[in-house]
Amino acid sequence: MQGLDLAQFKALLVRPVLAQIGLAGAAAVPLVTGTALVESGLVWLRQNGGGPALGLWQMEPATHDDCWRNFLAFRPALAAAVRRIGGVDAGVGSAGLLVGNLAYACAMARVVYARAPSPLPAGTDSVGLSAYHKQFYNTPLGAADSQRNAALFAQAIAA
Repeated sequence: MQGLDLAQFKALLVRPVLAQIGLAGAAAVPLVTGTALVESGLVWLRQNGGGPALGLWQMEPATHDDCWRNFLAFRPALAAAVRRIGGVDAGVGSAGLLVGNLAYACAMARVVYARAPSPLPAGTDSVGLSAYHKQFYNTPLGAADSQRNAALFAQAIAA
C-alpha cells in the first residue's frame, strides 16, 4: 500500500506545525516525521487489528487525554497554540480529531515528546531518534523495534 510522499509530509505538514506551536528544531522535525512513518507507514488512520490508536501517529485516546490533563493544562501558551490548530473543541475527550486533522495529530505527537525527561538526540542520528521513539513514544513494552526502525528514521532525516 502506498502512503503520503515523505518529503512533502515533512516540509508541508510537520515542519510548519511544529514551528506554529513553538516546538520545531533540527531534531524535532525528523523525530516527529519518523514517528509517523514508523507508527502508520503514512497510511493508516486507525490501528490495524482493532486497537485504540488513532491518526498517522497512532496515538491512543488515553495518551491524548493524559497530555491535556497532565501537561498542557500547566502550559497555557502551548495549550493555546495546540488548540489553534485543533479548534475550540480540542482538549480532553477530543482524540477523534487525531484522525481527521493531521496538523492537530502532528502537534499532539510533538507534545508527547515534549513531556519526555531527556533531551532530544541529534537530528541526524537515526539510531538515537529511533531509540528515543521507542522509549518515550512507543514505550518499552510496545511493539516497536528500535534497531529495525532506525532505517525509517534515516528516511525521515533524508526527506
